[in-house]
Amino acid sequence: MTRPTPQPRAAYPYHHPIQTRWADNDVYGHVNNVTYYAYFDTAVNAYLAAQGALDIERGEVIGLVVDTGCAFFAPVAFPETLSVGVRVARAGRSSVRYELAVFQDGAVGAAAQGHFVHVYVDRASRRPVDLPAPLRAALELLQTHPGRGPV
Repeated sequence: MTRPTPQPRAAYPYHHPIQTRWADNDVYGHVNNVTYYAYFDTAVNAYLAAQGALDIERGEVIGLVVDTGCAFFAPVAFPETLSVGVRVARAGRSSVRYELAVFQDGAVGAAAQGHFVHVYVDRASRRPVDLPAPLRAALELLQTHPGRGPV
């Protein structure tokens, strides 16, 4: 398996600000690895909610995480202001692969980057559904195209 290289900030069309919290640090003095997944989830869902593509409380369609991963390049710690870059690598019939990166304030390269895959399902039945039109429109703004970068 080839280790990924840190991507630049410009490779991500949306950035969500994150302020680290005291509780994010572990006994080693840096943000604990599991916390990055919370940052990823926060950035994606904040974007989708702002675009009107996610109704957390009443929406008939919800996204369930079925795959995730993260590579770490530089430590971050409390207190720091970060941004989480978000892009869509692939949108299928009912699933989306999000690629994300955590950037320290002023840094060009990612301190960490990862991915997660949402499968969109009917809230009641938990069965996969086609991506709704408002969601697909929001995702298109985040899609990357090989050789061109973000749209």
